[in-house]
Amino acid sequence: MAKKIGKDFRGFVGIWKPKGPSSYDVIRELKHRIAEKKIGHAGTLDPRAAGIIVVAVGREATTRIAEEVAKEKEYRASVRLGAKSSTDDGEGEKTFVSKRHPPLVDIRSALDSFVGITMQRPPAFSALKVKGMAAYARARRGELVEMKARPALVKELEFISYRWPYLKFRIVTGPGVYIRALARDIGEKLRVGGYLASLERTRVGEFAKKDAVALAIRYKTPKRVR
Repeated sequence: MAKKIGKDFRGFVGIWKPKGPSSYDVIRELKHRIAEKKIGHAGTLDPRAAGIIVVAVGREATTRIAEEVAKEKEYRASVRLGAKSSTDDGEGEKTFVSKRHPPLVDIRSALDSFVGITMQRPPAFSALKVKGMAAYARARRGELVEMKARPALVKELEFISYRWPYLKFRIVTGPGVYIRALARDIGEKLRVGGYLASLERTRVGEFAKKDAVALAIRYKTPKRVR
């Protein structure tokens, strides 16, 4: 990875966010290091995930953030099968579903079924607005949050490994796809339940892990963003 970014930098840069900090913690850290204070990011990444966050520095770059948001994203994910989670990841309350071990042929078939455009129901614990309030805020208050399904584009979904109860894969998506929701849906497709165990975003557009800037980020234990 690239080692540093100068205080006079302007433009777009891929920052490698470790597990723990929120996406805004990355922005806050850069504001300590760069003279320019007009800084934004092209899409959040959950605090529990590691990976690329594309950051725009300066007025010209920040006016083009929407272009970066629309670019494809690549991830490596691990799904824990056999149970479901209230948050669709390891943070939520778990419910046992099944100890049946689906055969590999069923695993591959399930993954293939999500390639292309499908309808995806975003997680209730997400930043999407429901009646003017973030869905996760309503869910934390104990409200039953009904999320409407919307089109999700998966361009590639490559099997990596499967050893019960963990399934690992690489995925390339269009904008707005929730990998937590995909993990949940894979578990439902296999009729054993599933939730996202770990996630790493390795690329956003042309910004890849090997070229990313690594920062030591100061942060407090964050609340979920999405």
